[in-house]
Amino acid sequence: MAIKKVFENGKTKYEVIVKVRDKSGRQKMRRKRWFNNEREARKAELEILMELEGHKTKVTWKQWIVHVLEKYRIEYRTSTYFNYKHCLNKWFNPVWNDKFIDEIKPSDVHAAVFESAAQTSSYTKRGLIKIAKRIFNIAIEEGLIVRNPAVGIRVRCAEANQAILNKNEIEILLREAKRTDHRFFPHWTLALLTGMRSGELYSLKWTDVDLVTGKINISKAWTRLNGEGPTKTAKNRIYPISGECRKFLEELKIKHAKDSAFVLPRLWEWDQGDQAKILKSFCEEIGITQVKFHDLRATFITQMLNNGVPLSKVMAIVGHSSLKTTQGYLRLSGKDIEGATESLNIEVPVIEERLDNVVELKRR
Repeated sequence: MAIKKVFENGKTKYEVIVKVRDKSGRQKMRRKRWFNNEREARKAELEILMELEGHKTKVTWKQWIVHVLEKYRIEYRTSTYFNYKHCLNKWFNPVWNDKFIDEIKPSDVHAAVFESAAQTSSYTKRGLIKIAKRIFNIAIEEGLIVRNPAVGIRVRCAEANQAILNKNEIEILLREAKRTDHRFFPHWTLALLTGMRSGELYSLKWTDVDLVTGKINISKAWTRLNGEGPTKTAKNRIYPISGECRKFLEELKIKHAKDSAFVLPRLWEWDQGDQAKILKSFCEEIGITQVKFHDLRATFITQMLNNGVPLSKVMAIVGHSSLKTTQGYLRLSGKDIEGATESLNIEVPVIEERLDNVVELKRR
């Protein structure tokens, strides 16, 4: 197999050449051109190889996973690729490696998840089923199988208890952080004022902040494994700067803009991914609900909903890809059922004791 880089009319193009030998020893070759980038060329190389190797007939799980992981390595983020590789190697490959993919049945999937991974949490089991479904869906798209054996297998998970701060606790957190000149004070403040994810705040530069038009362009996010890349949904969004946020950003710019292109100061705990521990510890110290850094985003969302901001606007501001996700926070805030119990019309009777009864009781 080979990918050749060719310069044509001042532009770089890529050519794919794949050679394989069949069972009789005869060589088969396929050439395809021209691709605009190496990523497209590698994807085509994988597809051609699968076709030449006869993957439209019998394919073992082991053969299939090699190609699927290569596909994920090319198309997805590094963290996604390693997550799939780890889960497949630990839970599925040891059991299914020599099985033909079209012979794997729902009972095999059930056994892998509920027997081999019996000691894992319900959330891990649900994640394993999700991975299996995606692997088999790709096989359906490639014509290897006609039915996904992981469909219909479900895991019941208790809804996670999302920790958030109420309005009073927000005030206590910011007041105490500022009073003690806590190094994370600007990070917590901006998270509460914008609802941005930690990685988005990490990548935020002053060039993304337009104080004239009152908008922040959120287009990048940083993770320890992937470095800087697109946001979680791979979509840009605009945050409308509030009056309080503008005031805070103007003060922050005077302090830090001359030293760095980034809006927030770099801290080693942030680099190491320990920002959640730092916040939780501080909350415990000052006696409020112990939340992690990402919970500040949930707090921002519930505060917006409590203050009557429409679901669609909240969804756009925080960058949810599904309205269902935002609706989950609506239930968390209780805004959707606020005042509903007032229609019960049940009155608790007030018993007024006569003075002479009270005197009689005292005598007894």
